[in-house]
Amino acid sequence: MQITEANIVTILVFMVSCVLTNNFIFSKFLGCCPFLGVSGKVETAFGMGMAVTFVMALASLFTYAINTWILVPLNLVYLQTIAFILVIAALVQCVEMFLKKASPSLYGALGIYLPLITTNCAVLGVCILNVTDGHDLIFSVLNGVFGALGFLVAIVLMAGVRERIESSVDVPKSLRGFPLSLIIAGLMSVAFMGFSGLFNNV
Repeated sequence: MQITEANIVTILVFMVSCVLTNNFIFSKFLGCCPFLGVSGKVETAFGMGMAVTFVMALASLFTYAINTWILVPLNLVYLQTIAFILVIAALVQCVEMFLKKASPSLYGALGIYLPLITTNCAVLGVCILNVTDGHDLIFSVLNGVFGALGFLVAIVLMAGVRERIESSVDVPKSLRGFPLSLIIAGLMSVAFMGFSGLFNNV
């Protein structure tokens, strides 16, 4: 792909749309399990967001390569889902081993949600969307990176709101915990709908 001014604008629009208008959490409703489960504290949410970003970026690269240069030429496209999950599982295992050594506290805080990145529908979703939408290598990786950054923005914002409410607002007993999390997520989703008029052609 030649680098022209039009291409640069297209890429920039695509990156912004991945974070805002096509946010995996608030627009596609993918990855809601870790979003609701690990957004109690900003530090933990940020750690999960960075782990997901790393996995989604590399998964987009590797799954594109495997699909384009192995599965399609050998007429094994029906194995896409299995192949993609194996790639994601291997990447998650690498992240898990790294965090266990580098940051035991974050590893403990993420708990069961860290290995569950393997079955995070946002990670598998971006790999499948790259194929179904016909993205080339560059746009596949960009979709993975900036889609994951959209996930990071969503989960950190959610954690910040939850921390602020829990520390400064007297929440009715019936709304504490998960019910309040669902209300906050719904309001944030409505707020992100304000971006839906941007980049409609993307």
